[in-house]
Amino acid sequence: MHSDALTRHVMGDVLIAMLPATLAGAWFFGARVLLVCIVSIASCVLAEYVCRLLMRRDNTIGDFSAMVTGLLLALVLPPSIELWKVAVGGAAAIVIGKQVFGGLGQNFMNPALVGRIILLTSWGASMTRWTAPVSGALFGAAGGAAGAAIVPDAISMATPLALAKGFYHNGSAAAQGGLPAYADLFFGAVAGCIGEVSALALLLGGIYLLVRGVISWHIPVVYIGTTAALTWAFGLEGALFGGDPLRHVLSGGLLLGAFFMATDYTTSPMTNKGKLIMGAGCGFLTVVIRLFTNSPEGVSYAILIMNAATPLIDRYTVPAAFGGEKARGSHR
Repeated sequence: MHSDALTRHVMGDVLIAMLPATLAGAWFFGARVLLVCIVSIASCVLAEYVCRLLMRRDNTIGDFSAMVTGLLLALVLPPSIELWKVAVGGAAAIVIGKQVFGGLGQNFMNPALVGRIILLTSWGASMTRWTAPVSGALFGAAGGAAGAAIVPDAISMATPLALAKGFYHNGSAAAQGGLPAYADLFFGAVAGCIGEVSALALLLGGIYLLVRGVISWHIPVVYIGTTAALTWAFGLEGALFGGDPLRHVLSGGLLLGAFFMATDYTTSPMTNKGKLIMGAGCGFLTVVIRLFTNSPEGVSYAILIMNAATPLIDRYTVPAAFGGEKARGSHR
């Protein structure tokens, strides 16, 4: 199969796999979520088109990779973020995270995470302003029209990770409103980024990618397993969630990162051994950031750090060709 056709095929599968998380976000946070996704995708596609035009290179928007970056970026944003900031994040993801390195297959960091970190650094208040979920909001009053704005002050709510951080450091369960039930974490009735709240939706998407052969089990299984094991091992009294590995797995962006970000062809190791190292490294860094820093979440930073380490991992895990030197191949 031609490489362009293969890329479109793979990216199409990734888009399909993200649909359950996208629809779950719209169900719990309202139809405005769909507008955030549209703006993010449009800004990424437009930025890619303009970049390729200015660089006088072949147009690549037909490979669907910019659409994947746009939807993935939208899924790691809060539902109430201003739309113009979404557009800025999408443009930054493509320009800084992808095209400055030469385009698809040559970037060393996940573009969507680059866009998210730039937004988080530039507009921290907007990126940490969470809204309470409303079941059926897509069709109810909380959803409103597609362009309706969410009023953060009226329905503000802490994420499960932030809530637990405050619970163990600042007060009682009653004072903090208690921790969410496992069922809420699993189905998605919690505050958080658009695409990270429903563990069920993310598992469905992840299983689809595994069945289709788009990703292998190595990174997601080891990433999730390492996070769970280290959470239990470091679960000293007063620690985040008190050493509850299940809550750590179901909360925050772990499942989204494990299935959709850390497995990116371009920014992850080539060999199965390297993928195991990648998964373990992401899990270790996620737990360290969650438990021992002021930040309640560490998935984005953990994956970007391991992205930077991928060339080194490949150097020591890619077998040398007979009579030659090790060489890093191309990715999606």
